[in-house]
Amino acid sequence: MRDRIDKLNGHYILGGFGRVGRQVAREFAADGVLFVVVDQDPQKVEECLEKGYLALLGEASEDATLEEAGIRRARGLVAAVNSDADNVFVVLSARKINPSLHIVARASSDESAAKLEIAGADRTLSPYAVGGRRLASLATQPLIVDFLDIVTRGEKGIEFRLEEFSVPKGSPLANHTIGELQIGEKTGAMVLAIRSSEGTFDTTPSAQDTIRPGDTLIVLGTRGQVTRLEALMRGEEPVDKDA
Repeated sequence: MRDRIDKLNGHYILGGFGRVGRQVAREFAADGVLFVVVDQDPQKVEECLEKGYLALLGEASEDATLEEAGIRRARGLVAAVNSDADNVFVVLSARKINPSLHIVARASSDESAAKLEIAGADRTLSPYAVGGRRLASLATQPLIVDFLDIVTRGEKGIEFRLEEFSVPKGSPLANHTIGELQIGEKTGAMVLAIRSSEGTFDTTPSAQDTIRPGDTLIVLGTRGQVTRLEALMRGEEPVDKDA
């Protein structure tokens, strides 16, 4: 187990394997995301191993456990321990070791969410609020919910997916317009929105809009189209989209 974890790079650490953690693990596994579960309950760790998940026994708030989970090489961490107070310690420990880590934390109240953000969480989420919004949407806009499930999870045999791409400094896409890059023509993918480094969204990007360093592109496309866009972002010429 340690050998397999030591070989990971750009993975996610999931702190806690309760009701929320189990669902996060299912989503990660379904999407092919590399992750390591950390939990202090031996039975939960055993359950992870039976499901084929990488898992460690220990406290997710302890530096030694996080180091063992490869936090310095990790891309992100999900703090999903049942206690908000424990999640604060998980976030504090993770942020101290890896300042660039993307941290998402479970919160049961707005007050807890504020404390988690102060501790270093990039995003906080209440399962109760999310569940309530989804129930309301299923009641009033069920087809929209079905469509979003399809494009975000690729369900029901539909290939199209929503993906996000960060544009770092030095990227071949930076400081060029969408029209100049010919993203649609070369890849077949569609840029639905652009999030600037300041956090604002352009939900109607046109061929004249310039992509800046630090922007994030929200893209709709098939797996092949997304692969071609990845090649374009590396400065490579994508293969013919009809090939």
